[in-house]
Amino acid sequence: MKSQFLEAGQIVNTHGVRGEVKIMPWADSPEFLCGFDTLYMDGKPVKVLSSRPHKAMVLATLEGVDTVEKAMKLKNKVLSIDRTGVELSGGRHFLADLMGLSVLDAATGEKLGVIEDILTPPAHEVYVVKGKEKSYLIPAVDAFLAETNVEGNYIKVNLIEGLETDV
Repeated sequence: MKSQFLEAGQIVNTHGVRGEVKIMPWADSPEFLCGFDTLYMDGKPVKVLSSRPHKAMVLATLEGVDTVEKAMKLKNKVLSIDRTGVELSGGRHFLADLMGLSVLDAATGEKLGVIEDILTPPAHEVYVVKGKEKSYLIPAVDAFLAETNVEGNYIKVNLIEGLETDV
């Protein structure tokens, strides 16, 4: 079952003296996180009064946080979003929904393992697949991904030599 709330970033510092916080987004872009009027901290809703991208970060003013001292108390807090109403463009999925999916060889149907981790280097995600005997690092690009079926709890991949690893 998909969780209604997804971790989306972490407050890493303050910005200025009026209580603005600097958020490290855990999304494709800072702009995605800026699209939310409400974030969730410790399971409670927090109204976002303003937000804007700043380099790879998000600078935000949160309701009730109007001094640098109040903002400092929020440092390292994890922020979540409510997935209800969020529409991702075609073929996109929340990484949290991919974790634990079975990974099948598209050619043979053989189960290779499950997605245990997702690496996010600059170019594209890489799925870390752990099987009983082997592990794989599979780039999340069209050449390797034959089918992604989150509802069916599996993805099918096109294997080539060199994807096996000692991870």
